[in-house]
Amino acid sequence: MDAPQPRPGPRTIRGVLPRVLLGVAVVTALSGCAAGAGGGGTGSGGSSGSATPATTATPDADGIIQHGAADAPLAAFYGDSYTIGTALADPRDRWASIVSAERGWREFNPSVNGLGFVNNRGDRDLPGEIIAVKPDIVFVTMGLNDNFSYDARGVAADDIRQAIDRDLDRLHDALPDARFIVVEPFWYTDDRPKSLGVIIGWVHEAADRIGADWVSGASHWMDDAAKRGVLADDYLHPNAAGHADFARRMDEALTKLGLPPDTTG
Repeated sequence: MDAPQPRPGPRTIRGVLPRVLLGVAVVTALSGCAAGAGGGGTGSGGSSGSATPATTATPDADGIIQHGAADAPLAAFYGDSYTIGTALADPRDRWASIVSAERGWREFNPSVNGLGFVNNRGDRDLPGEIIAVKPDIVFVTMGLNDNFSYDARGVAADDIRQAIDRDLDRLHDALPDARFIVVEPFWYTDDRPKSLGVIIGWVHEAADRIGADWVSGASHWMDDAAKRGVLADDYLHPNAAGHADFARRMDEALTKLGLPPDTTG
């Protein structure tokens, strides 16, 4: 993987410092999970870490969840089942909502089960939906599901790389004032196919090109998941304790970038 290139410093948006995070098992397994955050049980282990700030799990008419003031930074999340919170009983337990609530962000999370840069695209245009709400912050947590379409000898691999570049370039060109942080694609098991490292490299290269921050190591956040009690009953997704662990790791990464949780409330 090429060394990260220098990135522009943080921008000030609406008078506050924005925070952003940019980036699934067998295709049929992950895309076939119950839609949204309400599918399935939470598995072994409950939520851990600090308590999630009081918030609502109900989006408004524009699909935005209010975690803070009406004029608070709007964070959009472009991801798959790991970001929408599949296998959770309460969507407020998902890492994206925890991170948003801790910072008083408004959350727009149109993530889709089984979604990849080429996988499970369906009829929805998620980049278009994100662009339409004009977020201050864009989290992209994509790439896991594309491993199931990868073929190093065929056209699929080229399609994945082109799709990564196309999505990130489109989002950045349409949202030049938003801050992007790209998260290394998540992974769900200790077994790591060769394609995973290749796709991680492509996503990293695209993030560098648009001047995004990069959060490394996220493909290992589910290592030893069953032993650590962070695996849901479906054996594919993080449970509530797993999402709390993801949120803690995201907090650490954001704090290193100068974007800690808001502790004034």
